[in-house]
Amino acid sequence: MKIRALILVVVAGLIFQPGPHDSQAAPRFVTIGSGDSAGVYFPIGLAIAKMLNGRRQEYGIRVTVEATQGSVFNINAITAGHLEFGLAQSNKQYQAVKGLAEWSKKGPQTELRSVFSLHHEFVNLVVAMDADAKALAELKGKRVNIGNKGSGQHQDAINALLAQGLNPEKDIFPEIVSTSKAIDLLQDYRIDAFFCTLGHPSEILLSATSGNRMVRFVPLTGPGIDQLIRTREYYTKASIPVAQFYPGAQGPAEVETFSVVATLCTSSRVSTDVVYAITKEVTNNLDTLKKQHPALADWTVKTMRSGLSAPLHPGAIKYFKEAGLIN
Repeated sequence: MKIRALILVVVAGLIFQPGPHDSQAAPRFVTIGSGDSAGVYFPIGLAIAKMLNGRRQEYGIRVTVEATQGSVFNINAITAGHLEFGLAQSNKQYQAVKGLAEWSKKGPQTELRSVFSLHHEFVNLVVAMDADAKALAELKGKRVNIGNKGSGQHQDAINALLAQGLNPEKDIFPEIVSTSKAIDLLQDYRIDAFFCTLGHPSEILLSATSGNRMVRFVPLTGPGIDQLIRTREYYTKASIPVAQFYPGAQGPAEVETFSVVATLCTSSRVSTDVVYAITKEVTNNLDTLKKQHPALADWTVKTMRSGLSAPLHPGAIKYFKEAGLIN
């Protein structure tokens, strides 16, 4: 199977005009794997690519962004050499490095490297009001989308269900599609609820809470969830400001849940100067990038190394040392 045949390719910066650097040496093309084109990863990837492409005469690098199935897909594509960079949840990065979950048969992905972390991603459970489920345990017997298998949110959903004592294959009727498709299924009364893991505010969740079929955010709390957070170092408690971002949603103004961190990953095979260039440009233009999506509002140079379980790439280390951000 040819991976690139399955991916929507979007060229950031559109048409590239030749510049002084282009006439001296052939540009190096690198690709960032993002996620669902309706999600948060995709516009963030485009913003990073646009920034680097604006300095292509200096670095000789041209960046494209691909909409993909998400974290697992991106990590596998990076380690296989099909992508140079990819956005991935911190839990998937951790599991790949340790050889767990989807990598239990392949073993530890020793070539995977971290570049930096971005924003917190919340595990969200959205339920139709007519489904009459105000708690995680009440999903039993319901039709629930748990996310496509190439995404980190798929495992987050399974972890949440298991923590509550629900079997994802027996206690619910599972759907396994992307979040954008799940919204259509919910509005068509073909599912009762869906899980998704993403930063807030989210265009995709704004759409989900603005349809004719009314929905609510359901808390992901309780002893089982507390135990899950204690035993998985990549999970932290979080709170969703529902009323602030999603006025069409019913129920409480704020909902408790747990979260992970979005990270940018690469491979040890990617050259130091390419990773250095991306790390430098992103760090130096953090305020500009933060304006590209509200989910990045709390992103700072101090949080750029939180939630990273794969070793830092030498290119990232080089810049962080140069900037005095690490010893």
